[in-house]
Amino acid sequence: MSRHIQLTEQGRLKHFLSIEGLSRELLTEILDTAESFSGMAGHQIKKVPLLRGKTIINLFFENSTRTRTTFELAATRLSADVLNMNIATSATSKGESLLDTIRNLEAMHVDMFVVRHALSGAAHFIAQHTAPHISVINAGDGQHAHPTQAMLDMFTIRQHKKQFAGLKVAIVGDILHSRVARSQILALNSLGVDQVRVIAPKTLLPAHVKDMGVIDLHDMAEGLADVDVIIMLRLQKERMNSAFLPSESEYFRCFGLNEAKLKYAKSDVIVMHPGPINRGVEIASSVADGPHSVILQQVSNGIAVRMAIMSMTMQSHGVSA
Repeated sequence: MSRHIQLTEQGRLKHFLSIEGLSRELLTEILDTAESFSGMAGHQIKKVPLLRGKTIINLFFENSTRTRTTFELAATRLSADVLNMNIATSATSKGESLLDTIRNLEAMHVDMFVVRHALSGAAHFIAQHTAPHISVINAGDGQHAHPTQAMLDMFTIRQHKKQFAGLKVAIVGDILHSRVARSQILALNSLGVDQVRVIAPKTLLPAHVKDMGVIDLHDMAEGLADVDVIIMLRLQKERMNSAFLPSESEYFRCFGLNEAKLKYAKSDVIVMHPGPINRGVEIASSVADGPHSVILQQVSNGIAVRMAIMSMTMQSHGVSA
């Protein structure tokens, strides 16, 4: 389903809804395109005219300051006009259906929807029902996918490790509720890392996690041994009840990343976190702010990666990128 929706007949990126179904070549093209934008932050003038005259709507049904802000900055740096929808006061809160909202926004001659929604599949639904000239980018849907976050994580890994072949990557924490983890696992395997490990208590792992192409482990010493990259995940307390965890302090003791556990990994390991961080629950401040951390670089890289994805999807409609 994802493949034919996301790609044009020529194989170009029309929508960006999921990592699933996208080739290694296309994911690499996204990273290469992001590389061309990544140096712009240091320029006095940070804009390029690629999307001048285009209108992009950030349609966020869930709060996310970091993701929404980086999408807004990315669109602005491409010279697009950006509208941020306040969903809490919009017609959908007054009983209007999602499809009615989309139809009304289409009537305003928009070119792209950036969608974040609590329901899995919402971005796919919009892509299936929107006008042919409009692109849809998934900014996170339910527990399904967060593909732009995964790609900015891949970009950050490539910056530091240069290539994916041979890498061992550990993803630690709430795999069960994490749309980010699902997208990361797909991207890492597609890009050819040597090994993806997931480390979590059994209550925070999906039932058939091995089918995702990972090694599942429940011990940090074993799981972090000799890894090149550690990705810590936020405990999504809003999606769970007390049955998943004994306590936050017990979770940190067993699965939180501190300096002692960091020593199990390679000496040049990088530590990542998609944010927001629960300090002292998933990760110690000394690690989050330490020399192995690239967490703030992930945030910066989000702008370049989202610029790349926006420009590539618009290119499928004849916009030069």
